[in-house]
Amino acid sequence: MSFTACSEEVIQPLDKDEVYPLQFPSYFPDMTFDKTSNPVTKNGVELGRKLFYEGKLSRNNTISCGFCHIQENAFTHHGHNVSHGVDDRIGIRNAPPIQNMIFLKRYMWDGVIHNLNEQPIIPITDVNEMDSSMPEAITKLKEDPKYKKLFAAAYGDENITGERVLKALSQFMASLISAESKYDSFRQGKVKLTTEESQGMTLFQQKCASCHSGELFTDESFRNTGMYYNSQFKDPGRYRVTLDQNDWMKFRVPSLRNVEYTAPYMHDGRFYTLEAVLNFYSDGVEDNPNLDPELKQNGHIGIAMNSQEKQFIVAFLKTLSDKNFISNPKFSE
Repeated sequence: MSFTACSEEVIQPLDKDEVYPLQFPSYFPDMTFDKTSNPVTKNGVELGRKLFYEGKLSRNNTISCGFCHIQENAFTHHGHNVSHGVDDRIGIRNAPPIQNMIFLKRYMWDGVIHNLNEQPIIPITDVNEMDSSMPEAITKLKEDPKYKKLFAAAYGDENITGERVLKALSQFMASLISAESKYDSFRQGKVKLTTEESQGMTLFQQKCASCHSGELFTDESFRNTGMYYNSQFKDPGRYRVTLDQNDWMKFRVPSLRNVEYTAPYMHDGRFYTLEAVLNFYSDGVEDNPNLDPELKQNGHIGIAMNSQEKQFIVAFLKTLSDKNFISNPKFSE
């Protein structure tokens, strides 16, 4: 049984807009995406896909969503520790992967966005990313005849509005479901894990699953993991949203699905390999008043792991890689 999120590709607008099937395994969490206020349709997803790769959403027509969210890297910005935007401006955070968004309750590293329909507003208007505005983007889209047809196919008329742009982008992001990894095949009883992968899964459950829990491998909490404050980017994490000192340097626990493809890691892209991440947790965690309790137990700071255990955990993490997701042409430009 296949759980691919996409169905047949829509190139020409359809007379009747069909519902887009959002398919995923039964063991996945409940969907949080509100399909009532934003029904996911084939034409809506197709419009969203065009907009996702559309440079006109940026001030100088050069930066699209897909510029920082590259499919072959599970929609992250591989090779850049933080996002790059118009005029080669540099942001302050690593571009997170776009996958399984319809199951999440919060978005961004600091959780400032709670509704997927509103998420694209941040990069479109951020001065270091797309540095545009919704009125400016709409003006440019209205000048393109192809978009009149695409909006008419998705919404019933040619009216191009900010709400429709955001909802179409949200529909495309909703379609980006990753559920065909080796781990999923194992979960469904189709394959067995190797001895190394199996041992890695056991170690992962013992040492990592208190934060990276569930089938998305995140509990979506905000945690201070003992990383030093990066004075270059001046990013205190969740504190930027709440102004609560208790949230200083707390960042959202990321999903580990497709983690093999999403380097560099952490909110500022400071680590370029999974081994480096595990080395940090075993030997690099800095104690501080906000350090998460999971990282200071029994008088030990960090997570006790030897080199072989790390090797096994990395082997398990690679079972979360979904090759079809990063190569599916229906998600591409």
